[in-house]
Amino acid sequence: MSSPAECRILVFASGNGSNFQALVDALAAGNIPNARITRLIVNRGKAYATTRAEKAGIPWEYYNLISHGFQERGETDPEKLQEARNKYDAALAEKVLALDEKTERPHLIVLAGWMYIFGKHFLAPIAERGIKVINLHPALPGKYDGTHAIDRAYADFQAGKLENNKTGIMVHYVIEAVDQGAPVLVREIECREGESLEQLEERIHSHEHSLIVEATAKIAGEIIASQQAQK
Repeated sequence: MSSPAECRILVFASGNGSNFQALVDALAAGNIPNARITRLIVNRGKAYATTRAEKAGIPWEYYNLISHGFQERGETDPEKLQEARNKYDAALAEKVLALDEKTERPHLIVLAGWMYIFGKHFLAPIAERGIKVINLHPALPGKYDGTHAIDRAYADFQAGKLENNKTGIMVHYVIEAVDQGAPVLVREIECREGESLEQLEERIHSHEHSLIVEATAKIAGEIIASQQAQK
């Protein structure tokens, strides 16, 4: 008898873990059917996401570029920095792929506030195994790639340069080009006259939890449908 179809999810986070918590809550409520989070990986030792994982009974692991010996603290040489990142990425990919194929290796990786940019040494071996990787980014497709996206959109709005006075958030597939992977779901958010940057940030963040849940559910459903079609 074949095992039932399911989507195993691995979450990467760096900080508070509120998006991770949104996924945990959605799974508990049955809003992401036939899926489960098998593990959380963090790259910051004080990430509160680990406390959330412990409360939910989800295994977690801390794995850091410097603390785990890939990069010397204070290193500034560009070649050595890139070499360290390449080795860290490769080791992290190896760690993911070493997880038990039938119980823990993920079908989907969700970057939920993961403050680190993956390169090909992580993404290529993960893609070769058919594992999908998605990320939440506070901007519309093709707009404000990289850091400080909300700040940059707000500055353009204040200068009268923001197209249609709208910014937004998206969940997208992760590729080597930062924040340029194909979007899974997009939500537009209109900027308002007289609103402070902090108020805009708060409104944008208020939409993030529902969007990351909806996108995860969408892809998990596609993964499960694919598994069922192969049986």
